[in-house]
Amino acid sequence: MKLSINGISKSYGKKCALACFNAEFEPGIYALLGPNGSGKSTLMNIIVGNLSADSGNITFECDGETEDTLKMGAVFRKKLGFMPQYPGMYPNFTVGRFMWYMAALKNIGAELGRKERREYISSEVSRLLSAVELDDADVYGRKIGALSGGMKQRLALAQAMLGDPSVIILDEPTAGLDPKQRISIRNYISKIAFDKIVIIATHVVSDIEYIAKDVIMLKKGLIIDSGTPRELTSKIEGKVWQIDVHESEVEKVGEECSVTGISKDESDIARLRVISETPPTCDSINVLPTLEDYYLYVFGDDIQR
Repeated sequence: MKLSINGISKSYGKKCALACFNAEFEPGIYALLGPNGSGKSTLMNIIVGNLSADSGNITFECDGETEDTLKMGAVFRKKLGFMPQYPGMYPNFTVGRFMWYMAALKNIGAELGRKERREYISSEVSRLLSAVELDDADVYGRKIGALSGGMKQRLALAQAMLGDPSVIILDEPTAGLDPKQRISIRNYISKIAFDKIVIIATHVVSDIEYIAKDVIMLKKGLIIDSGTPRELTSKIEGKVWQIDVHESEVEKVGEECSVTGISKDESDIARLRVISETPPTCDSINVLPTLEDYYLYVFGDDIQR
């Protein structure tokens, strides 16, 4: 199974959102990283067919046959699971009704008899709500408008998984979740990705550092780097430091190099994690870089703006 993006470009007026994007995805987890406006959501919406590309095409290879996804139409859409960044959900629908409604839209179990189909959908809804920790007895009948932001986020993920899709597109899947829920969702995504293509766009770099097969870094519609998390972090080995400075010096250090972390105890001393080509102080301690360090190394100026 392979999803190939071939020379996809998209502009909104004079603004280029994607410029000749090329990539190949096989089963596993892929991450799209980049600041706002880098083209992540545009790419995802083109893949699922919500937007048309100005040029290029997308092909899907399965069982030895390769076809253009636009020509496949509903056949390809049936293989898709999509969680948009801002999912639109009817506030007066209950959780259960929403899941059944999405199952109907996806025509899940259409090949089964009426009774078998109801049993199958009921089983799938229960399984998926349990997977995203929305299986409390009172949640099923609760209106979506009464859910917290994190619960809505988990419900959006559950609906994306209906129908056992082969290609799963997730835009900011852990936004609004607490640390325990983020870990739970991250583990769930890892577990299902062995035989699926999972593409995640996120700003929470730590969510994909240890599960992504490859990371694609986008800036203004262009791929500026890609590779495994280890390959990317190796590019700044020897450039990440831990230093202790008086709190009055923190601002000055920030003007001279990128600060990726600050911690402070009850004293006037602050411990900084910084990125610098050379040791910022005589007692700097070199530390192993993380993917978040590399993200800030590449996009620091864009994030500050």
